[in-house]
Amino acid sequence: MEKIIDKKISICWLRRDLRLFDNAALKEAIKSPFRVLVIFIFDRNILDQLPDSKDKRLVFIHRQLEKINRELQEKGSELMVFNATPKKAFQQLFSEYDVQGIYTNRDYEPYAISRDREIAKMAEENSVEFHIFKDQVIFEKDEILKPDGDPYTVFTPYSKRWKENFFKESREEFDIALRSKGFFPLPKKKIPSLQEIGFEDLDFQIPPADISEEMLRNYKKTRDLPAVDGTSHLGIHLRFGTVSIRQVVEKALRFSETFLNELIWREFFMMILYHFPHVVDHNFRSKYDRLHWRNNEKEFELWCRGETGYPMVDAGMRQLNETGWMHNRVRMITAGFLTKHLLIDWRWGEAYFAEKLLDYELASNNGNWQWAAGTGCDAAPYFRIFNPETQLKKFDPRLEYVKTWIKDYKPGYLEPLVEHKFARERALEAYKKAVNS
Repeated sequence: MEKIIDKKISICWLRRDLRLFDNAALKEAIKSPFRVLVIFIFDRNILDQLPDSKDKRLVFIHRQLEKINRELQEKGSELMVFNATPKKAFQQLFSEYDVQGIYTNRDYEPYAISRDREIAKMAEENSVEFHIFKDQVIFEKDEILKPDGDPYTVFTPYSKRWKENFFKESREEFDIALRSKGFFPLPKKKIPSLQEIGFEDLDFQIPPADISEEMLRNYKKTRDLPAVDGTSHLGIHLRFGTVSIRQVVEKALRFSETFLNELIWREFFMMILYHFPHVVDHNFRSKYDRLHWRNNEKEFELWCRGETGYPMVDAGMRQLNETGWMHNRVRMITAGFLTKHLLIDWRWGEAYFAEKLLDYELASNNGNWQWAAGTGCDAAPYFRIFNPETQLKKFDPRLEYVKTWIKDYKPGYLEPLVEHKFARERALEAYKKAVNS
């Protein structure tokens, strides 16, 4: 195709910010003197690593892209979708359009950082400006630091500093409906189907994000009860940016500090991942590198299937396998059981969650698994060993959650894999040995 030189454009590159409202990169792109072409890339560097063509996350992304496409079609434009590596996609864009600038929102994961470096270099070689913005967090990598400039490694002082630094960002009113003339005109067409990018369409529903006043006011007392629908279901929406973190935080500030703290945990783990990228596949605290994991493959398989003989653990794993989601309290219990009771490497469990969770996010998944394993950011971590039976009595006393996911549940339905007291003592001994050796 001959390059369109009479129509200079700005590109807004959507990644994990799948919305047109309150989108920092899009807002800045619209301000540019050139019409905006909105693009999305089904990144083959990522997709080719996925183990299964039935991936609900891809279905969720595709549905959101269709929604965005319809919104852009109302403006006389179109979402341009690529099924390629970012490098190949931009090679095509540079050859076909007179690109003046690329506008996108920052991502903090190691692959994303290297990807953006590559595209920024390509842009420079083609005399194209590369603009990148903060969008998925309130405070990013270097904005919340200790007085000496070092990153925080413990949550509580980080959260206190976060709150001290917080101010309500003044944002100009940005009604995209009024800015139709800002988009590059393209004829209507369908975006590539899931089948065309090598995945299957699946019939399932994702609960909408709930940040209502009622949910937030009740969050503190209901969030630990897995049988109660008392959480926001916000994870996947934050992961792929179908909601604005700024709007969510504003609601949390009004109605629930407990919920706000959960949002700050998310940013804390992102900051940890950015400053300490070794955590992706190494313990945050190197002293735990000496920990001897048992790594019994049969026991791991039973844990994955939800057949450990501990009802709360098994119910959680069956919920995960069936739905791609697990209640947060139960995530802590299942992760603690794998790492402490079975002494199986947290990386095994982290990888399984990464494969199954619809709301999988590297920073949070990694941070929470290392928290559960006691190898991450904590002062005296290895002493924390949840008793799954006590947790069951406390958070699901009527067995409502358990009976929902273990269809044939009855007392003694399975012989427990390991006795709690024995497992606890074994874990304490293994951890102490690692720390003191």
